[in-house]
Amino acid sequence: MSSELPPRPRVAAPRRALTRLAGVTVLAGALVAGASAAAVAAPGPSADGASAASAAQGIDAATRPPRTTHGPCAYTETPDEPAARPVPLPPDPRRTPARGTVRVTLATNHGPIGLTLDRAAAPCTVQSFLHLVGKRFYDRTSCHRLTAYPTLSVLQCGDPSGTGEGGPGYRYRDELPTDLPPAPTDPTGERRVYARGVLAMANAGPDTNGSQFFLVYANSALRPNYTIFGEVDAAGLATLDRIAAGGVAPTAEDPAPVDGAPALPVTIRKAVRAHHHR
Repeated sequence: MSSELPPRPRVAAPRRALTRLAGVTVLAGALVAGASAAAVAAPGPSADGASAASAAQGIDAATRPPRTTHGPCAYTETPDEPAARPVPLPPDPRRTPARGTVRVTLATNHGPIGLTLDRAAAPCTVQSFLHLVGKRFYDRTSCHRLTAYPTLSVLQCGDPSGTGEGGPGYRYRDELPTDLPPAPTDPTGERRVYARGVLAMANAGPDTNGSQFFLVYANSALRPNYTIFGEVDAAGLATLDRIAAGGVAPTAEDPAPVDGAPALPVTIRKAVRAHHHR
């Protein structure tokens, strides 16, 4: 699923632009087509009817209601936006951990980016993020988007496809901030300050969080529609500054873009959870 942040030209404002601050949209019909193709390629009728059963299972998978976990986070499958990298739904205990912090390090080709996840601020988001880290969903992935607007300065990551369209094959609800200060650059009063060092989820609209996230390297002005679930440490900000200093990669259409792929390609080699937390 695509995720993004505004305001990117419809090439993404970030997914379905940091609307998802970036998604791959694969039609559910493709799944049906896949099932049909499998049925055609399968051996002819057999005594046990295995071919017919396989075809029936494929059709059932494409038409059954999406699975949803039964805990408070209600992680829900997105069959029309299948996972960019196979991963199960996260655990969803009735008592979702909602206190303390957890440390995660993104080992990138430009240096480490240390993250402190805040369970109290966004328990379901932290639980999903740690699930994806544990399943190595983020390992060997690229950060596909860098923005350098005066009011939007972020690096967006979390899509194994590297297109800004990919996700984990599930979505979950927002846990939005309520105490952010108004952005002084916005006379309408609608936007809030997402401060330097903030770690937040990209999305494609209300309650469409998946795997894509963004790291704020300079104070940005956004509507408070993006879940904040942690912060970047000092070493991580230094890494972000080096990436941001390289700017956005020019294209044939725009030789000096302020939104697009980082000129210095960014790879998350591995995402690792610390053994201890508070």
